[in-house]
Amino acid sequence: MAILIENGRLTIEDVVKVARNFEKIELTENAVKAVNKARDYVEEKLSKGEIIYGLTTGFGKFSDTFIPLKDTAALQRNLIISHSCGMGEAYPTEVVRGAMLLRINALARGNSGVRLSTLMTLVNMLNKNVHPVIPQKGSLGASGDLAPLSHIILVMLGEGEAEYEGVRMSGQEAMDKAGIPTIELSAKEGLALINGTQIMTSMAALLCHDAKNLAKTADIAVCMTGEALNAITKAYDPKVHEVRGHKGQMDAAANMLKILSDSNNAAKIQPGKVQDAYSLRCAPQVHGASRDAIEYVYAAVTREINAVTDNPLVFSDDDDVISAGNFHGQPMALAMDFLAIAMAEYANISERRTERLVNPQLSAGLPAFLTADGGLNSGFMIVQYSAASMVSESKVYCHPASVDSIPSSANQEDHVSMGTTAARKARMVLDNSQKVLGIELFCATQGIYFRGEDKLGTAGKALYEHVRKSVAPVKEDRVMYTEMAKFDAMVKNNEIVDVVEKAIGELK
Repeated sequence: MAILIENGRLTIEDVVKVARNFEKIELTENAVKAVNKARDYVEEKLSKGEIIYGLTTGFGKFSDTFIPLKDTAALQRNLIISHSCGMGEAYPTEVVRGAMLLRINALARGNSGVRLSTLMTLVNMLNKNVHPVIPQKGSLGASGDLAPLSHIILVMLGEGEAEYEGVRMSGQEAMDKAGIPTIELSAKEGLALINGTQIMTSMAALLCHDAKNLAKTADIAVCMTGEALNAITKAYDPKVHEVRGHKGQMDAAANMLKILSDSNNAAKIQPGKVQDAYSLRCAPQVHGASRDAIEYVYAAVTREINAVTDNPLVFSDDDDVISAGNFHGQPMALAMDFLAIAMAEYANISERRTERLVNPQLSAGLPAFLTADGGLNSGFMIVQYSAASMVSESKVYCHPASVDSIPSSANQEDHVSMGTTAARKARMVLDNSQKVLGIELFCATQGIYFRGEDKLGTAGKALYEHVRKSVAPVKEDRVMYTEMAKFDAMVKNNEIVDVVEKAIGELK
């Protein structure tokens, strides 16, 4: 069944379904009526010769330049071809599909004034898998994602490049093969199609989905390390976390207690040990703070995926066209910088747990670098190096993009958000954090191999046995990057969480 597009209905999970699972979409009858009503209003204004930004004027600094009615179609085409200034590697298909969906969703609100036929061209492209090639670099995040969104519209005009059935080709060829006629833009349409935050918000929606899975994976990882290092679970007692009152912290602690509930390795009391190091003992506090940050970002992104972010906005019921600034990406810029920091902290503390696993002074009797014949074998020594490298790299990516601004359009656009840069950086942080957690799980399962799997709890045993189907214990040095890549894949496809939840029920 197709996902219905109507005012305010889209969810982040809907974005994931369309972007990654290629689900179809369909405009509701109410959306069609709203689009037609707004377009009728625009046509009425044009017939009266009114001066309205983007309809009968130039753009940016040229907003005071009147454009005759006979030239409005050329104005819109020129806007698209002149603004298609992206550079660098192309965005992944999932980001492109997400952006197309969000652009459709915004236009379907009936505040943009595009023709229904133009909107349906974009709908058909998405449903028939015509994916414009969009270079990643070139957006200031205000006036929205002008450059990258222009590359989508180029294909609608039969220009630019697109991917169709996995093959990169010209935009015209892709449209022809899909059986979708190209279009000529009418007044207002070019600006309505490219003035918005849909590139950064597409990335943001996918990041929110993945960050929630990352949070659960991190809770599982600390528990597997706890199994290997005989952690003290008393620190996860709900009384401790209730008196502080942060929901994320309470949820993380509840997950950890649930995962370790029947373990005989991790226990409330460990003879000869009063307390664990912070990376184990304070895991609920650290993981929980990131969970709360993710919830904040998730709510902000949920609002933005249903927002109208172009300019000017059409309010036909009030006989009003308003030139304002909903295209400004600051809400997403701050959210993406915050999310990057939250995700980086999962890796930051994870790497410290990995160090405890490989360091014989900290690992409660495990062999140095998790190898039985140290010296001849280096074991997991450089595995930890790799984790440390990515943690350090993410700290660079966590420098906020949102605090920067470079004026553009002859200082007409004198403050910009850099929100797309923030989202791109957050994607890199996510990738690093997934890899670092995978490394911790690799080391933890090796530690469990030496400790003995007979005392594992239900969750730990299920995950350990699952891992061993594809990664055998490391008994002597072997090529490690291939094994590390297997754990990275298990984290990315949410396999780790699925196995544990199947064994003990859903985690928070």
